[in-house]
Amino acid sequence: MCIDRKTGTYSDKQFSHLPELLQPGDLLIFNDTKVIPARLHGAKDTGGKVEILVERIINENQILAQIRASKVPRPDTTIELEGGHRVVVQEKKEDLYILNVLGEQSIFKILDKIGHISLPPYIRREPEQNDSDRYQTVFARNPGAVAAPTAGLHFSEDMIERIKQNNVNIGFVTLHIGAGTFQPVRSEDIENHQMHTEWFSIENSLCKRIVEVKNNGGRIIAVGTTVVRCLESAVENGTISSKTGETDIFIYPGYEFQLIDGLITNFHLPESTLLMLACAYGGTETILNAYGHAVSERYRFFSYGDAMFIA
Repeated sequence: MCIDRKTGTYSDKQFSHLPELLQPGDLLIFNDTKVIPARLHGAKDTGGKVEILVERIINENQILAQIRASKVPRPDTTIELEGGHRVVVQEKKEDLYILNVLGEQSIFKILDKIGHISLPPYIRREPEQNDSDRYQTVFARNPGAVAAPTAGLHFSEDMIERIKQNNVNIGFVTLHIGAGTFQPVRSEDIENHQMHTEWFSIENSLCKRIVEVKNNGGRIIAVGTTVVRCLESAVENGTISSKTGETDIFIYPGYEFQLIDGLITNFHLPESTLLMLACAYGGTETILNAYGHAVSERYRFFSYGDAMFIA
């Protein structure tokens, strides 16, 4: 679906039409994060079963994670994972836990051996073998995400090549998406909602390209809400600069965007921060009207669903 946020109108298209909707000189920015098999199964010394969902890899021997168990694990609790690997609880950090990996193997190797892809909670089935490939973009290269930047799943290598042939620029940022991206807003006052922090990085070379494209009249088009959050976390007073760190930016209606001229995104869950970001950019009434049209036309929603291009 194509949405004109200035007029509030929308039209139905095929995603294969996207190269013709872009203009020479535009800059299309993707999130090149790579989904890790972030779900681990194990047991405490007492025998109680434990499920660990990695929220973020702090370093090769330390992770920030969600823990599901019958009883809250205390600091110094050892959890034995499948394959004989072990982690120990260092401390609780709000609703998450810092875990230290015991032994010589890094968390990356452990995840590769015994980790399971963590599908979004609204996909009510166990991960299948092909999810490891399907739930990954063709340009994924920096491992660390729990969830895929799903707007990027629409792009094949052939599509990207067609876009380049139309003299459209391609750029990449990295934002490692955590499980918190699926948390609905439950606060009556939207400003009380607390986003989980996520690690991101934007390089100086891309910042220079963004400035150049802007100066030449081109558009900056974000592929996915994570790219928007990354860019908006690195821009100040209209000036973008390279930055690496953590962001908990929460974008909702009323937010003043400083950089982007277009957004490609999927159709999101009600009451989600992702839908609120789309409404902030496209206009709440326009986006909700478009969602109503999408329902009537049987668009597919969520991670493996259809996309909209807001410009």
